[in-house]
Amino acid sequence: MPPSTAALLFIAGFLSGVVNAVAGGGTFLTFGALTLAGLPPISANATSSIAQFPGYITSTLAYWREMKSLRRAALLLALLSALGSLAGALVLLALDNPSFKALVPFLLLGATALFAAGPWLKPKHTSTVTGPVGGGVIQFVASIYGGFFGAGMGIMMLATLALSQGGDYHRLNALKNMLSIVIAAVAIVVFVSGGVIGWLAAIVMIPGVALGGWSGVWFARRVPQPVVRGVVVAVGLFLTVYYLVK
Repeated sequence: MPPSTAALLFIAGFLSGVVNAVAGGGTFLTFGALTLAGLPPISANATSSIAQFPGYITSTLAYWREMKSLRRAALLLALLSALGSLAGALVLLALDNPSFKALVPFLLLGATALFAAGPWLKPKHTSTVTGPVGGGVIQFVASIYGGFFGAGMGIMMLATLALSQGGDYHRLNALKNMLSIVIAAVAIVVFVSGGVIGWLAAIVMIPGVALGGWSGVWFARRVPQPVVRGVVVAVGLFLTVYYLVK
């Protein structure tokens, strides 16, 4: 790997960790950098899942107190998330790179729009709208998307969990982080078995993500979230155009 490519991946990983700590949306940066580094779309998507995984774990540990009160709801939703992620990851591996590449601009555009709408999708109500069955179905569908692509998955789950679980933002965010671990772990197992992970790129990127996540607290206190969100949206739109014209 050329030093310039390694630097690109490490810096993108670092910025991804910072962005996730401040406003979310780091997947746009890791997926985009892996694409620019020459990985095929499916491999870039799978490798990005590996790079983001440690952040899901640390975020869940940070919410350990909230997780203790969510065990009953978490177990059923975790099972549905695992099944949905498995389905989404298997669908991804069933595609070839040209087919997936044709879908990427539309996936990116949808994820960018979802991310841009994030402030309006944050949970604001403590009461539920759907029952447990409806909530389970919604989570299963969201998990299929997470296993298949993943960008914007966290914002999607915060919005959907608010419909079925209720409670304050931190309770829902804790549950979202835990379910993200399940979705990513199942997808990673499928991707590893399918041989689509770019391991060298992942090894270079993961330390950057970890360092960026730790440093993100400093940035969160100094950089307004709308600024970070604007940068992420710009990256998402750039990648959308890049894949449309490539």
